Amino acid sequence: MNQPDSAHPLQPGEQARRAESRVAFFGGSFDPPHLGHLAVAHAARAAFRLDTVLFAPVGVQPLKREGSAASFEQRLAMTRLAIAGEPGFEVSLADAPKPSGERDFTPNYTIDTLEGLRAGLTPECALFCLMGADAFFGMRRWRRAAEIPFVAPLIVASRPGQPLAGLKAALPPGLTMEPAPDSHRTESGVEVRAFVLVNQAGDRAPFYLLPGLDVEISASEIRAQIHTSPKHRSKIRLLPVSVAKYVESHHLYL
Repeated sequence: MNQPDSAHPLQPGEQARRAESRVAFFGGSFDPPHLGHLAVAHAARAAFRLDTVLFAPVGVQPLKREGSAASFEQRLAMTRLAIAGEPGFEVSLADAPKPSGERDFTPNYTIDTLEGLRAGLTPECALFCLMGADAFFGMRRWRRAAEIPFVAPLIVASRPGQPLAGLKAALPPGLTMEPAPDSHRTESGVEVRAFVLVNQAGDRAPFYLLPGLDVEISASEIRAQIHTSPKHRSKIRLLPVSVAKYVESHHLYL
């Protein structure tokens, strides 16, 4: 198993290469990476003129103790296949497994990962945290969740027609949301709705929604489909072709 030093997630030379650039951290299980993940990343890249989207398969999720169906190495390999040839899309080991014993691993916390990334980038670099609506609605349970937007502003791909009241209710305790004046549709055609998050100390952080993405593709449903219809697993249309072939050749999710 790959065991990178999580305290130094950027490779040598990356800090200089990303000076004054715009980077989005996109973490998740990627079990498997699917077309919904790519749609979110494409929309964010276009709307925010991102130089890099870091796809970071997570090692151990604190709120998912049963673990992932595929191993970290398999999810990493599938993620590499899913983004191959995509300009500005990179795989990151910032959220890789961190050993804490012979067979045990320390849970990965988003706040720790983002702080590590931020420390490895120049002050001129803009760092964002990209996520889908499903991840955002579970964020209240995350460690130091209210601090995350102040390390890296959130970009959330919300479902079409998602009520704003529901998004406000999902905010981590201690945060409130205010409208911002710069909501707009970008030149790429991607709509962006801008808000400001305010904590109890009065600190303010930008918060962005991509409200027009209809990408409700569930990895758990994909795994269930493969499990129930193994003879047709290579024809799953919700996965990149290369990922579907990997799933088939490695007999995953059966």
